[in-house]
Amino acid sequence: MRASAVKALIVVNIAVYLLQVAGHGTLEALFALWPLSSSGGAPAPYGEPAFHVWQLVTYAFLHDPRGITHILFNMIGLWMFGTEVERAAGPVRVLSCYFASIVTAALTQLTIPTLLGAGAGETIGASGGVFGLLLAYAYLFPTRKVIPLFPPIPMPAWLFATLYAGLELVLGVSGWQAGVAHFAHLGGLIGSALVISQWKVRRGFTR
Repeated sequence: MRASAVKALIVVNIAVYLLQVAGHGTLEALFALWPLSSSGGAPAPYGEPAFHVWQLVTYAFLHDPRGITHILFNMIGLWMFGTEVERAAGPVRVLSCYFASIVTAALTQLTIPTLLGAGAGETIGASGGVFGLLLAYAYLFPTRKVIPLFPPIPMPAWLFATLYAGLELVLGVSGWQAGVAHFAHLGGLIGSALVISQWKVRRGFTR
């Protein structure tokens, strides 16, 4: 029985979350994704929070320590979509999709809001990677039914992914839902699409 990459990601995310709760902001200062404009400062926590290249990955393992909602929904999404993608494509492919998604999500969040003149702050959360796995899921199982929380109407995976991406684009451009990294979510789709385009085996994975 092979080890599960998705289970390992969930365990790491939960472990880091517990460290966050105990650390009272120390991890966020050093490992959250900070704007490029903050570059040049002394590495936190010894100075002001600043952008460092490792944050392109580490931010995705941090979540809001003030409650469990943020990490809970991300881990549910990671489990729902990631386990099916891993079962069909294997652990290597699911990890490549996940990490490519969180990197492109970070790059998108660092650039697009600034170009639109929006204020930039710290970014944390696995949502970019989860969005990437959602796209992979929709690619592998386009007609499989998904029931979103709102509206609770069954719809094929391809439609769910399309509508969700469209909603994120509208919210990101309009700024109607502040405090959420909508462009990071969209950036996660880019990384996933790049990885999927390299998959030689399409829907005929051994299941």
